Amino acid sequence: MASIFTGAPPNGAPGYSFRQTPMTATEASGERQHGFYPYTDNGGSTLGISGKDFSILAGDTRSTSGYNINTRYSPKLFKIGGEGSNNEGARMVLAVVGFAADGAALKERLDTIVKMYKYQHGKPMSVGACAQRLSHILYNKRFFPYYVHAILGGLDEEGRGALYSYDPVGSYEREQCRAAGAAASLIMPFLDNQVNFKNQYVPGSGVGHELAERPREPLPRKDVEELVEDAFSSAVERHIEVGDGLQMMIITRDGIQEVYKDLKKD
Repeated sequence: MASIFTGAPPNGAPGYSFRQTPMTATEASGERQHGFYPYTDNGGSTLGISGKDFSILAGDTRSTSGYNINTRYSPKLFKIGGEGSNNEGARMVLAVVGFAADGAALKERLDTIVKMYKYQHGKPMSVGACAQRLSHILYNKRFFPYYVHAILGGLDEEGRGALYSYDPVGSYEREQCRAAGAAASLIMPFLDNQVNFKNQYVPGSGVGHELAERPREPLPRKDVEELVEDAFSSAVERHIEVGDGLQMMIITRDGIQEVYKDLKKD
């Protein structure tokens, strides 16, 4: 009986060796399978910083495909809510970076939901509710996700700056500052130091582990605007996918102010 299992397989029969994977029918016939990859990375970077009574979101305007520049003006910041196609009276801003087509689709969907909420309930959606709704939109597409990193900014019910950052499948958290996109690894350490005051200590407070950390206090609006400009001016020196123009949206009680500044174009 044992000889049945130990004997060599008949001629032409497959060998059941654990050392090599049996060929599939497709491989054996020589057929080739063609795939379609629907995503691309259009470069660029965004960032957001929340203050005591304001939020600032910013992004560059360069759009790339590999080493090619598609356009030098491709906005990554969009007003959400308000009235009409120009979003008059909006109080929230969405920043998206990654695949530009998915970013535009996500913006259109969220903007429509926020406007429909106002028509149905007679009041604008709060930034906290909008943040949760955006998380649901991203999670519902988790099996074919929007290929973007999103940052949502606005003012909360108490008038304080509110900033929410997302991964492509909807996980999110409220933060003081966040950078996303191609130059995020260059900008985020700068923001950690200058906004979150990491590795900053009170001079003369001690030696070594006795050093007292600098108190974490919200920065004035003017200082934050200068930090944003410095962050992108530094990033364009080191990253080819970032440049051309800096688009900045400042959210306050009075509305949204948009600022544009030139960056390096080479």
